[in-house]
Formats: sequence, C-alpha cells, structure tokens
Amino acid sequence: MPPLPQRITYRVAVDRAAGVFAAVVAAIDELGAELVGTDTTSQQRHVAFRDLTIEVRDAVHADEIAAALVELASVELLAITDEVLAAHDHGKIRIEVTRQVDGPRDLSLVYTPGVANVCRIIADDPAAAYRLTIKSNSVAIVTDGSAVLGLGDIGPLASLPVMEGKAMLLKSFGDVDAYPVLVDERDPDTFVDTVVRIAGGFGGINLEDISAPRCFEIEGKLRQRLDIPVFHDDQHGTAVCVLSALMNAAKVTGRELADLKVVVQGVGAAGVAIVQLLRAAGIEDIVPVDIDGIVEPRRRAGLDPVRFRLARQVNPRELTGGKEVALAGADVFIGVSGPGSLPLELVRTMADDPIVFALANPVPEIHPDIAAGHVAVMATGRSDFPNQINNVLAFPGIFRGLLDAAATAVTDEMKVAAAEGIASIVGEDLAHDYVVPSPFDRSVVPVVADAVARIAREQGHVRPGSGGSLSSERQAAEQDAAQRAVQRAVTRQFHGN
Repeated sequence: MPPLPQRITYRVAVDRAAGVFAAVVAAIDELGAELVGTDTTSQQRHVAFRDLTIEVRDAVHADEIAAALVELASVELLAITDEVLAAHDHGKIRIEVTRQVDGPRDLSLVYTPGVANVCRIIADDPAAAYRLTIKSNSVAIVTDGSAVLGLGDIGPLASLPVMEGKAMLLKSFGDVDAYPVLVDERDPDTFVDTVVRIAGGFGGINLEDISAPRCFEIEGKLRQRLDIPVFHDDQHGTAVCVLSALMNAAKVTGRELADLKVVVQGVGAAGVAIVQLLRAAGIEDIVPVDIDGIVEPRRRAGLDPVRFRLARQVNPRELTGGKEVALAGADVFIGVSGPGSLPLELVRTMADDPIVFALANPVPEIHPDIAAGHVAVMATGRSDFPNQINNVLAFPGIFRGLLDAAATAVTDEMKVAAAEGIASIVGEDLAHDYVVPSPFDRSVVPVVADAVARIAREQGHVRPGSGGSLSSERQAAEQDAAQRAVQRAVTRQFHGN
C-alpha cells in the first residue's frame, strides 16, 4: 500500500502579472502533484499573497515542490505548513467544564464550601463517586509505547499523538472522556503497581500499544488487582471485530459458526485474543500458526507460557507441521501477522468458498486483487477495500456500555455480545462484500453499549450502589435526589446555618 498522500500548504507571494500564476500551476503539475486548493489571503498593488494547498506523495515530493517554487521568477515562497502537523498543533484533546463559574454562587457550589459536602458523601460511600464525579465516564488510556501501530517500540512520549487519537475516538463515537497516561516502565510488576496507584479516578482502563508477551501479564495482573474494567484494545477490540465479521461471513456462505475450521496466523496479542474469543463463541476447530508452522504443545521451543497454554486448548485434530497442513480444507484464514505471507496456492487448498481475513496493515497477508475470484469473503484492515476490520467498531461502544453499567470487569460473554451487536447492524444488507458495518456508522455504538451493559448487569459485574444495576429511570431519580441533597447542604453551609 503506498503512503497516504499528504496535503501541504505553501504560502507564496506572486507578482500580479500575466502568466505568473499559470507558471506556478504548470510547475506543480509537471512534478506530478495536484493543486487541490488556492486562497488569496491578501493583495497589494503589484503582488498577491496566496495559500496553495497541494497533495504530495511524501516528504521528498513536498521538498521538490518547494524547490520548484523557489526557482520561479516573480514568485517568493514565504512559508510551508504540513496538514498532518497542523492537525496535531498543541495536541488534539482538551478538558472542558460542564458548568461555568460566573460568580460567588457558582464558586460556592463547585468548589468551596460546597465541595466539602460532596467529599464527605464519597468518603462515607465510595460508590457515590460514580454519581458525583467524572469517574463515571472516564477512562485512562495507558501505554508504555512499546508496540505502537506500525512504528514498534518508540517509547511512551512519542506514542502520545496515538493515545490522543484514541481519546478523540472514544469521545467522538462513545462520548467517553478519556485521557492518555504514559508509563515509562518496562518491568511488568512496576508497570502494574503504577497503574493501580493512579486508577482511582477512572471508571475503566484501556491498555494500548504494549508489546507481547508483556501485555498478557500486565492485563492479567491488573484485572486481579482492580475493581474496574481493564481492556487491552489491541487484543480484545480486534477479536470482537473479527468475530462480528466472521458471524456474518459464515451466514453469507451458508455455514454454521460452530462448524468452521479456522486457521489463525500470528499468535501475538491480537492472535491470542482472537483464538480465545472464537472459542468462547463456540468454535472448536481452531489451528494457530506462526512463522515456524502450527503452534502445538510438542513444539515447546519458543513458546512462552501464554502461547503454550493456548496450544494445549486448540487444534483438536492435533495437526503438526507447516501452515500448508493447517490450511488444507480450512474454511477460514485469519491473518494478524505480516505482509504477503499467504500465497495464493495455499488459498486454493482451502475449502470451497473460503473466508479470508488478511488484516496485516498496511500490506495484508494477501492482496484482495490477488485473492479475487478465489475467496467468497475477503476482509482487510484497509479502508480502500470492502469489509474493513477496524477497532473503532468495538471499543467506543464497549466502554460506553461498561461505564453505563458501572461494570467491574470485562468478560468473554460481554465481548461476544458486542460482536453480535456489531454484526446485527448489517441486517438485511448482508452480502459477500458487506459483512461488517462501516467504522463511521453511528448506529453501532448504542447497540454495542446496550449489549455490553445488559450482560454486565445479568452477570452481576456491576458496582453495588453505583446505579449500574438499576433501570435508567431509577438511576435518574437517585441522581436528582443526590443533587438536591448536595445543594441543600451547600446552601446551609453558605449561609452559615
């Protein structure tokens, strides 16, 4: 996949003479760039100041355009603005207040003396924090920056733009208030201790971009020590989206989900979680493979405890050998591995009407154009082909539901329910090239949130006294009563009574 085109804005001063601007346009065109916008910011008698927005291939191409503009007679290059950098200027998120402070009365309600009464209420009943503070709608996005997108181990600070983006998505799609928490620590136990100590103000923890196998240990220990949901999106968000698409892919190809023979290539964070969730959904015949072939217990070498345990739980036919053995007659291939790693000749050995999810990004395990005509359902992680598997379908709705229910944990049943919710959005429009909704379909989050909250309440994974297990009407009534009680206490203290 070629790099994403960039838009660069060049501010130039152009002499107001015949043919000068035409020469600018010609120079841009000659270098294979596209002028997508021009804005005259001001004019003087002999010169016009223009902003030229140009779509370029990459940074080298941008420099070539700049050099060409400098060489033109009657043109002066004044400034260059990168669209991506401009979008990140001073960060992409901020804190906003829910009530303005315009006078003494407001100050007394939101700070002193009124806030003291709220603090006492929470000290007596910690669950009241879910009604009276941001905790009820806040998530910490926690990372060490050890496995960032396609960038690898770049450290926590360099990962901050990604974490801000995650916070934007949680807010934009799920109305969840999220904040990046950067933990500069590679020892799993110290990392866990750090998160535990700062978790009190949050209603959930979203682990992000932490390398395997450390991510498994960190998540497991945090779940043991915290009474709020801990969710590693790289694992479980991906797994939920894959399961939802597979539910519909099985339906459109006339198969039963439980009868599928599935090969999962790649046993990192996402691969392990996918296998575990498919098992939770009732699929038994799952064969994990990696670069050395089928992951099975007798191999042992190179298998950490998590992968060794996984190997003992799956592969009921006890296959051994390379991935060609696993793929022979398989119904489904799910790749979360590396580019170009699924040859077409192996696809041809799969069952009739195979389902292929090639999710390596930006270059999938097999390109859709190559697989065309050989697979019944094709999915990738890319937006330029049908059936994009994108985690934004899952995590905003999952956290919305967890927070709505004041949930204390995330379970497999909740994740399966989330997958069913996503799959249901497709409805009667189900087709081979439409087994999963668009990441921008705003109807997804409410459906997923309701499904997750419902299971949390049914399983009893909600905080007593928080309102999470109550009906929405009763929650609203209790919140109103609590607010009136606080206001009465504030009024008495403010007037000295």
